[in-house]
Amino acid sequence: MRIRDIKLGDSQSIARIYNHYILNTAVTFEEKEVSAGDITHRIKNLQQNNMPWHVAVDEKDDVIGYAYASKWKGRSAYRFSVEVTVYLAPDVVGNGLGSLLYKSLFACLKERGYHSVIGGITLPNDASIKLHEKFGMVHIGTFSEVGFKFNKWIDVGYWQGKL
Repeated sequence: MRIRDIKLGDSQSIARIYNHYILNTAVTFEEKEVSAGDITHRIKNLQQNNMPWHVAVDEKDDVIGYAYASKWKGRSAYRFSVEVTVYLAPDVVGNGLGSLLYKSLFACLKERGYHSVIGGITLPNDASIKLHEKFGMVHIGTFSEVGFKFNKWIDVGYWQGKL
């Protein structure tokens, strides 16, 4: 297993991983599957904004997880803050891959001069909370019942860390 920068050719694999979470969990508030084309558009958008997107690949170079950063807000004074995201193929969850992806992503963000990382976590989600706190992120607040998926209201907690 290794970590590398994303390639546009990874779009289909990213869509497959992400669609699992869209269809089966509340960790994302998207409700309709995304296509490889949708993912390609998202990759290009982040690359145009100098945002990193890293993938974990197995020995066959198949994508098994990914992590990326996106702008926190559009106003200029927020330019040193980013939101971070990580997703893993369901069959590799719990093997430390999320930590490896975040380690790589955070190092890249620090190198690029970013200062603050923010992660939004659909609650409850103990595994994601542990991952974010492992990287020194602290809970800064919870928005109550801001999402509605699978016929229920969902809270989102926010964790923040400094690079």
